[in-house]
Amino acid sequence: MATTSRNNSVVDLRVRIARRLLSSTNGLIFAVLIGLIAIFSFLSPDQRFFSATNFTAIGVDTAEILLLAAGETYIMIAGGIDLSCGAFVVFSAVISAELVGNLSATADQAAALVFPHLLLGISAAVVGGILAGSLWGWINGFIAIRWKVPPFIVTLGTLGMSLGAAQLITGGLNVPNVPPAFQSAFGIGRIWGIPWMVIISAIVVSIMWVVLHQTRFGLRTYAIGSNAEAARRAGINVGRHLIMLYTLMGLMAGIVGVLDVARFDTASIAAHTTDNLQAIAAAAIGGVSLYGGKGRMSGTVIGAFIPAVLRNGFIILGFQPYWQEVAVGGVLILAVYIDQVRRRSVGAVVLEEQPKSEHPPSADRNGVGNDSQN
Repeated sequence: MATTSRNNSVVDLRVRIARRLLSSTNGLIFAVLIGLIAIFSFLSPDQRFFSATNFTAIGVDTAEILLLAAGETYIMIAGGIDLSCGAFVVFSAVISAELVGNLSATADQAAALVFPHLLLGISAAVVGGILAGSLWGWINGFIAIRWKVPPFIVTLGTLGMSLGAAQLITGGLNVPNVPPAFQSAFGIGRIWGIPWMVIISAIVVSIMWVVLHQTRFGLRTYAIGSNAEAARRAGINVGRHLIMLYTLMGLMAGIVGVLDVARFDTASIAAHTTDNLQAIAAAAIGGVSLYGGKGRMSGTVIGAFIPAVLRNGFIILGFQPYWQEVAVGGVLILAVYIDQVRRRSVGAVVLEEQPKSEHPPSADRNGVGNDSQN
């Protein structure tokens, strides 16, 4: 009895350690982020890195990717993936820029920088850009769920479709005639010294944070990622929920598209080619499992800032910007590897935690296998 009690205590200890490892992921990646900030602050000349101006620039650079990463977090927790969000940003930006340019003024008025219908143009641009992204997201979800096409293939296909559609609309050129007031008010505008881009991103991500961790919608997302069949048997409409998640991802892309037009005063066809990979990397670095069922929005927020800090630090130190891609790729591979090791370790502990019966599972009390009775 003493030996059994001692073994049970050891197993309980290992279970607690494994669970603590799972819960300390955010602490680990936060320590990495602080370490990077400390290193670049020490190495940068004249404290250029550790300054309010530079941190504001990092916040602006991270705002768009953070929105996409927040949407990707929901999909990855549910066991899915979305490769098309960057192309959706381009399409949404094109729709937004076309609407604000054509509805705010005629071509002659825009050439003279006169925009008599600015409010109408901006309102249409915001609504149209967000709806465009949401529609593409709904298409992703509908095809993946109703037609039962793997999300990887669906989103890869819609990536090309949406990007091609944007090029057809613009003829492959950037969209002109965006009112400068749109940029000055929202793109580079500030309130209390904080850029509107950062404020909008913070508000949206905070709402998604609360929804994920404090509502039934978030709970169902975790349940589907952990075991979709069990969630279905529990009464969750898995198909409808997944369609809603992909539509939410499209909504995030639409918001980013509108913000991008406001920031750069145009819609660039060649931009956002790696936004999908950056969003997935931010979520994965932040501890969101590629296998579904695990992840936290707090980890995604930290994971989104790590590539931004790397990029900014390398530029200040004079490194070629391509090294940032190498570093982020390495960190992403390491994060996925750690996730796999953690999953295997916890799985082994859980197996040891399960009580062992005195008889083999396939035998009855008389020692006769159940299969032999059938």
